[in-house]
Amino acid sequence: MYYLAPLTIDYIMTLFDRLKNIRIFRSIIYGLVGLFTYPGLALFNKIKIEGTENLANLPREKVLFVSNHQTYFGDVIAFVHIFCAVKWRKFNKLGIPYYLLNPFTNLYFVAAEETMNNNWLSRLFKLGGALTVKRTWRAEGMDVNRERDSVDTQKIDQALSKSWVITFPQGTTKPFAPGRKGTAHIIKNNRPIVVPVVINGFWRAFTKKGLTFKKVGTTLSIRFKAPMNIDYNNSVDEILVQVMDAIEQSKDYMLKGKHHQLQSQQ
Repeated sequence: MYYLAPLTIDYIMTLFDRLKNIRIFRSIIYGLVGLFTYPGLALFNKIKIEGTENLANLPREKVLFVSNHQTYFGDVIAFVHIFCAVKWRKFNKLGIPYYLLNPFTNLYFVAAEETMNNNWLSRLFKLGGALTVKRTWRAEGMDVNRERDSVDTQKIDQALSKSWVITFPQGTTKPFAPGRKGTAHIIKNNRPIVVPVVINGFWRAFTKKGLTFKKVGTTLSIRFKAPMNIDYNNSVDEILVQVMDAIEQSKDYMLKGKHHQLQSQQ
């Protein structure tokens, strides 16, 4: 007698992991997420985009975007909108989002495993190309100290070999937090083109854990810099210092902040 095995959550997630490597499936996911998030980015707030001319001639693989981080999802969703717009030759603007009819799907993004299960939108977006990793320093709101998972590293390496990858070296939304060496290891081992991005305004417009509005009418700025000139033979520490300076989260940039300037004038 034959019978069907029950559909477990693990089985369903494994199926979705396979589906997210299919372009048409990813296109549908990006289209749906883009449709829901466009108003928050471009209608209820003001989006200011700079430097997308630096994306025009990038290869389709081995490109790593490194950025500071202000919300769990808003930052990377904005990147997706911009990459889709650039695909349609729309530079430094979004305009009417007809680019969602044929979105840019050659993209993965690194995200903490626990944050991608916060709500239905993050779960949906996860299917569009999230490389979920276990944090080595924090889990479920508690400080931890554990080794990097080699499986997580392999996932990122494999994605980078065929696609663009977005990562946030600080791994937290706290400004001027120290960078994590994992990003420098990825750069040293894979030798990708590294494009630094500096964002601002997302922390003011949205809540940290989702896309709930905190203040409308906020200017959301995203600035893409030219690819970095990196000596891949440098140490991991040296590469990390260079990355943190490029995304303007180093100690030097922290000391340029308004509160430091006010203190120095007193």
